[in-house]
Order: sequence, then structure tokens, then C-alpha cells
Amino acid sequence: MELIFEKSVCEKGLFLLPEESSSRAKVSERFMRKIAPRLPELSETELNRHYSSLAKRAYGVNDGFYPLGSCTMKYNPTVNERIAAYDELTDIHPLQPSATVQGWLELFDMARDYLCHVTGMDDVCFQPAAGAHGEFTGLLLIKSYHEARGDSGRTKIIVPDSSHGTNPASANMCGYGVISVPSNEKGGIDLEALKAAVGEDTAGLMLTNPNTLGIFDENILEITEIIHEAGGLCYYDGANLNAIMGIARPGDMGFDVMHMNLHKTFSTPHGGGGPGSGPVACKEFLTPYLPGRKIVKTGGDGGYDMTSSEESETSVGMFWGNALVVVKALAYLMSLGSDGIPYSAQNAVLNANYMKSKLEDIYDVPYGEICMHEFVISAEKLKRETGVAALDIAKALIDDNIHPPTIYFPLIVNEAMMFEPTETESRETIDDAVEVLRKIYREAYEAPEKLHEAPHNAQIKRPDEVLAARQPVCRYESKEKE
Repeated sequence: MELIFEKSVCEKGLFLLPEESSSRAKVSERFMRKIAPRLPELSETELNRHYSSLAKRAYGVNDGFYPLGSCTMKYNPTVNERIAAYDELTDIHPLQPSATVQGWLELFDMARDYLCHVTGMDDVCFQPAAGAHGEFTGLLLIKSYHEARGDSGRTKIIVPDSSHGTNPASANMCGYGVISVPSNEKGGIDLEALKAAVGEDTAGLMLTNPNTLGIFDENILEITEIIHEAGGLCYYDGANLNAIMGIARPGDMGFDVMHMNLHKTFSTPHGGGGPGSGPVACKEFLTPYLPGRKIVKTGGDGGYDMTSSEESETSVGMFWGNALVVVKALAYLMSLGSDGIPYSAQNAVLNANYMKSKLEDIYDVPYGEICMHEFVISAEKLKRETGVAALDIAKALIDDNIHPPTIYFPLIVNEAMMFEPTETESRETIDDAVEVLRKIYREAYEAPEKLHEAPHNAQIKRPDEVLAARQPVCRYESKEKE
């Protein structure tokens, strides 16, 4: 497919903007361009067709089954998008006086109450723009806590070997060293290894529960107690909150601080570059270290104001973060209510266990425990016997209009494939996907060369992914001279 620049024809164009109704501002000559920007020149029809063609190449949950493990790619109601587009919410400036944005402040206060209730925490900061940004912010809270106590010797963060890759990266960005502890035979943390890893240098633990294997750690209370007894704090990675929302709360498991992915768990389409929102929630003793301004009720009149903490005068993002994502999350929570939130989580767990049960007779399941919202199967035996790898299976799914699952993660499972069917998928959709996976399994023994060449019907066949990763072409180089 040609780039829009390659379709450009000199002096073609369209006029969408109205005539100027006000005088032009005077701009200093030093800010003016010397050479006009090279913008593509197309007619309105050509422009429309170009972007319509691009849209048809995109794949989302509105196109088919999207079981991307660890990412919760679920359908989100359009009504939440419409609510977030209200003029009363969008025509606001973040520097307006508190008295003129009382509705917004009430909205944030309500969202904070809802999220604290769901997580078992006491306060929330909405500034972080994504999950990893939330991790970084939460670890800064842990660091501030230890520094305020003069406990400068705590320099290590403990993570399980099945953790999200962002966990050790975030810890390293905060200046911490990382200690990895192995999993036990059930997929949870090895308690003896954890006990051996903690000490006076332990700043905290980063953990998601259920973990990336889709396993809820049965020893979670003992795990957080081990960290607390060593003087560390416990951080909860909220990436898998979709499995337990309304049923189990990280705050009740012994976690002190956490982030949530509003764009995964609480209704904003996930992917496409954003916007995201990774608010950080914490227990009361950590609230003084939360960045940004805080909302407080002004008294009996029911009004709101904003204040800053003496301990934390810093920010990790602009103003209130991606505020409209918070609107969508609140609309989602209010529409589901106290009955709908746990019902959603229960269906996510049901769908995952149903799909796993339909595949475990032919694909290897390294950890056979009851899973939560996602599960991991392995193609290691299949690859050994037929040469067909997890990558081949993932590519073959594209031919049947199914988005591939997460593959080769978590790293502790060879030829891993992680499926998350989510609560918004029907039994019929899952049955169809199971049949496709069983068909691919049969083809691996009957015609493995066909799978090595998949996908056959996609817009783009199998690219050289190593070359694309090492030598990406991210910029169009014009052939015209300056």
C-alpha cells in the first residue's frame, strides 16, 4: 500500500477550513518557517479512500476474537465514550479556579471513592498516564517512605520470575536493584526462596495476583507478611485486576500501594497508542507522598477545593492526567454497580477455564491449576515432534480472523501462548476459536510446511521480524530536493 505522501500530486487539494474571521496574530520572524512543510496534496475523495483503506487493515475487538493474554482486550461500551465527549467535560481548562469546576472535582472524588472501594486502598492519584508510569510512581512512594524514615539501606526490589517485564524496569528506573525469585510447582512464588531473598536491604515486593500464569497465589497473605516483617512494602501490579474486581481486594491481601489500568479494566479501548490511565492507589500512611494536588471537601456546603501536600510538591504528569479516561472508568463502574462488577470478573474467570478445558487434552498446560482470567499453554512438545512453534500457531490464527494470543511470555514457559478470552466473549465465539486451534494442531502433524508460511490470507504475509526490529524504517524520505 502506498503512503499518503507517495499518492500526493502537486497542486491537488481540498478546502475544509472556513475563511478567517479574525485578524492574524503577529509572529516574530525568527519563529517563521523558511521552507514550506511538505504536506501531501490530495483531493477529498482520495484522502477519504486512503484512510478508509487503512481502517480496513486495522484489527480490533469489533472485528473478531482478540485473546491477547495479560492485556485484557475486551469490548467496552460506546456509551462511555459518548459521556466523555460531553461539552461540559471537554470545554474546561485545568487551571480554572476551583469554584468554576466543582462538577469535575466531584467527579474525581467519586472516582476515587469507587476505586478505593474496589481495591481496598485509601487514596488515589490520577496523574500516571499508563500502567508502567503507575509502577514508577508507586515505587517512588515506597522510596519516599523509606527516605522519610532515614532507611537509606533499602535498595532492593523483589519480583517473581513470572513478572511483567515492566516491573524490574520500573524498579531500575527508580534506582533499585532487582532480585528475582523462582516460582513453585503450582505457579506461585517459592516461599523458601522468598524468605532467603529478603533482608535489611529489601525496599519492597512487586507482584500481581493472579500472576501472569493466570494463577491466584494461595500463599498471598504469607507472602506480604514476609515482606512486611523484613521492613519492606508491597506493591500490587494491577494489570490483572479484571479477574478479581469486586471479589478480592489487593488492600486486603496486604498490599500497600498499587496501580490500576483504567484502559484495561475499567473501559477505555486498549491499544492504538492511547490514551491510557494508570492511577496509583495506596494505604493512608503513604498518602502524604502522592504527587499532584488533592481534592478536599470544603465543609457543610458540599463544595470542593484543591490542596497540595507538604511532603509531595512534585508531579508525575500534567494536572489530573488523562482526565477523560477517568470519566469513562467512572461511567463503567456506575453502570455495572456492586453486582455487575463481580459478575464481570466471574465471567472472565469462567471463560478462561472453559477455553483451557477444551484445549488441555492436546496442548501442554504447564500449570494445571484452576486459572483466573487467563491461562498459558505450551507448544514445546508440538514443536519437538513437528517443528511447528508457537509463532507458527499465532500466525495461522490470523487466517481465521483471530488475533494471536501473547506468545513467548511469561519467559518461564517454553513456547508459551497466553490466552485471555475476557468476559465479553460468548461461548459460541470461544468454541469457534477452540476448533480453529484444534485444526491447527492437526495440521502441524499433517502439513507443517503450510503453518511455517502462515498467514496466507492477511494483507501482510510473514515479515522478517528480526530485520524489522533491528532496522525499522519509521520515516518517509522525500525524493524531492530542498
